[in-house]
Amino acid sequence: MRKPVIGVMGGAVADAATVETAHELGRLIAERGWVLLNGGRDCGVMAASARGASEAGGLVVGILPDTTAGKASPDLDVAIMTGMGDGRNLINVMSSDVVVACKGSLGTMSEVVLALKHGKRVILLGLEVGREYASFRASGQLTTAADPPDAVEQAAAALDAVA
Repeated sequence: MRKPVIGVMGGAVADAATVETAHELGRLIAERGWVLLNGGRDCGVMAASARGASEAGGLVVGILPDTTAGKASPDLDVAIMTGMGDGRNLINVMSSDVVVACKGSLGTMSEVVLALKHGKRVILLGLEVGREYASFRASGQLTTAADPPDAVEQAAAALDAVA
């Protein structure tokens, strides 16, 4: 049976609270036996979530924008170099069963938009979006989590709903 893949998206630049949140989220994902997928770089939400999952014995996949692993997180089990720059954001979301979007900037927002456009379940964790997303909230495709345990419970419910 295929393991669920949880995409953790978020900023390359992150404050201490966001880094702590991403680390805990990564740990909780790994403890569920799920695969953590992220942008693969050794900074911000990517590095923190990878480290949390790796420390908990989880499998971590990074989809890197680069052609080499020079900027890859050392906590990746699988590093996929795309050479696509931000174009790799589509691979991130399409390879994820559920997307958890932490605090970030335009790259993170592009992943949220792509995930919603392609019918993926998106859970916001520390990321604010505007009123233009109201229809996705109304349908339940887009929700907000209070904290990492809540995000993981919402992801589990989303996975159960499609199983």
